[in-house]
Amino acid sequence: MCGRYSFAVDDALIWERFGVRVQTAIYKASYNCAPSQRLAILSGQEPLTLNYFRWGLIPSWARDAAIGNKMINARSETILEKPAFNQAFLKRRCLVPADSFYEWTKNPGKTPYRILLKNSPCFSMAGIWEQWKNNDGETIRSFAILTTQANRLIAPLHDRMPVILHREEERFWLTPLPETGLIAMLKPFPPELMEAYPISNIVNAPKNNSPEIHAPLTTTLF
Repeated sequence: MCGRYSFAVDDALIWERFGVRVQTAIYKASYNCAPSQRLAILSGQEPLTLNYFRWGLIPSWARDAAIGNKMINARSETILEKPAFNQAFLKRRCLVPADSFYEWTKNPGKTPYRILLKNSPCFSMAGIWEQWKNNDGETIRSFAILTTQANRLIAPLHDRMPVILHREEERFWLTPLPETGLIAMLKPFPPELMEAYPISNIVNAPKNNSPEIHAPLTTTLF
């Protein structure tokens, strides 16, 4: 699963990593990206522009936008079987940029952990997007993050993790590919390239959005 993440890097790094120039007045760093928020994505239609879509995919045929609250993630193993996701997977894919994501321990205390890559200040999660019109004719663009089986780093926290794309896969994800090529990218990221550390439970409330969220509780990684 991926229910919370962060994307809080400076403009220069976004340019260096994704080839996208951003304006600070538009781009807002977020240490606590949460469902229903409008968050930065790079779509196949506009791969050189940061667009802001609602997190929680609303299928084009939905009667109510509230359905998106239950569709923040899409299981990669069954994505072609699900009417809410299959056409978006085949035609409307996106990159969801992040510098880390969060997961919680299974014990009663549910300690939050920040999970990131060892040698990269940011990365892309595989996403899909849709557009939906409400009764007033307003178009809402929304997205979901694909998930896969957890690797051995994430498994003590959760049995699912977001699909993290290797950098060389990103351009292919945004271009037309046969189903087999797309499915091949939907795999757990190598655990040896990742790390995790415990953080404060201030991350639990989406209203909290500050650099303090990234501060470790200890210096010990697991």
